[in-house]
Amino acid sequence: MEEDGPAVVLLDQRRLPHEVVELRCGTAAEVADAIREMAIRGAPAIGIAAAYGMALASLRGDDLAEAERVLAASRPTAVNLPWALAEMRPHATVERARMLHEQEVERCRQMATHAAELFQPGTRALTHCNAGGLATGGYGSAVGALRAAWERGLLERVLVDETRPLLQGSRLTAWELEQAEIPHAVIADSAAGSLMARGEVDLVVTGADRIAANGDTANKIGTYSLAVLAAHHDIPFYVVAPTSTLDRATPDGSGIPIEERDPTELTDRFPARNPAFDVTPAALITAIVTERGVRRPPYAESLK
Repeated sequence: MEEDGPAVVLLDQRRLPHEVVELRCGTAAEVADAIREMAIRGAPAIGIAAAYGMALASLRGDDLAEAERVLAASRPTAVNLPWALAEMRPHATVERARMLHEQEVERCRQMATHAAELFQPGTRALTHCNAGGLATGGYGSAVGALRAAWERGLLERVLVDETRPLLQGSRLTAWELEQAEIPHAVIADSAAGSLMARGEVDLVVTGADRIAANGDTANKIGTYSLAVLAAHHDIPFYVVAPTSTLDRATPDGSGIPIEERDPTELTDRFPARNPAFDVTPAALITAIVTERGVRRPPYAESLK
């Protein structure tokens, strides 16, 4: 948050890994546009950005109800967005937004510590989409777990799904792993099953955008397929996410709204469907890790 603007300044994730460019948002509506256009993405990071957007609206003397409405409409699937807006409702201040930001980063560090306990020496992990510092405003959820495991000497290397169609894996996760000097290789999404069959994957770890009360989990499109493949090959499938991603008001995954994005992200020549997320049934998830520890089925009980 720039005090002399005022503005919310974001790292424009659309430009990575080739350029590191800041995006200045002077209104809550511009923050909402940045979320909608995926200049900032990742469930916790979206919530943090929305919190700063509310603080910005307050500093400008804008209509806070309208600012909240615009921000809430920017993307539908990640529950962190309405969660952060509700947290900001009593006091839409810069200090409160910063507090939420700091708390989210600390949650990531705690959950990464818990998740690292699931790794064995020489683990070869596979991850999907981006659940690192870029997606969380700090340390990372799934990538935070990889970082913690690497620091403990438990991680051999990471296979990174490219994550079609916007390549958050090959653009963002690979960039973050490169910065952390963690051995990795980008693979086509469709190569995951073959590499599992060849014995090259010991566990799968992903983040989440919304977790229903029963443990059904929404994450980037393609996660469900990975979970099915992992189950077939008897490979543990772990979800790492903060408690701000839990949606106890939604009983199961059928109630999670799934964002359909612009078909031109896939093709501008033919009709297309472009769902941004899918839902992985709780039965396919080996464990869900939050800042409060490792939780195993039945999730309706363990996530309480």
